[in-house]
Amino acid sequence: MDAKTQKSEMTRAAIIGAGIDLAAAEGLEAITLQAVADRIGISKSGVFSRIGSREALQKAVIEEFGRRFIADVFVPAMQQPKGLPRLDAIVQRWIVRMRDVEIQSGCIYTAGAFELDDREGELRDTLLGEITRWRAALRRTVLQAVEAGHLQADTDPEQLVAEIYALSMGLLHDARFLRDNRAADRAQASWKRLLRSYQTEASNPQ
Repeated sequence: MDAKTQKSEMTRAAIIGAGIDLAAAEGLEAITLQAVADRIGISKSGVFSRIGSREALQKAVIEEFGRRFIADVFVPAMQQPKGLPRLDAIVQRWIVRMRDVEIQSGCIYTAGAFELDDREGELRDTLLGEITRWRAALRRTVLQAVEAGHLQADTDPEQLVAEIYALSMGLLHDARFLRDNRAADRAQASWKRLLRSYQTEASNPQ
């Protein structure tokens, strides 16, 4: 990669990073070419030449947030054996990421879902696609835990995924709105209790 191309890629990454910060703080609709340009000190046309339209920038922000989320939560957990170890690692890493990232800056997945829940269009479809893929990955992991005999055979994967999601949203609400500095610890305790209710006796000697 030559120096010019490298600089262009770095500028594009800075643009998207600024968009993520803006979306986390003020919402996806706050993202405009001018607002992002002002944040990183380039012209509006400079943003457009590297990203395109406002809609393309919003979509790029959602996709990059998803990439970072998967890289922090899902990819490292894949090093664990299939089944309960992997599922537990995913949820534990999710809680840690929320504690260290989303509690501080906001969650585009959660805030964006409420922001766009009553709208139609490409931006909503993009966010829905990212969240749907993440929930599908969680569901596959739950199924693997059932197949491994770690979770009860009658476990409803959709139900467990919904309960995990409810736990994560409760964590963000309590930490960000109630400013409960023990919210992450409470989420950890809730996850352990929830998990015990689904485990088989063989995988839960207690």
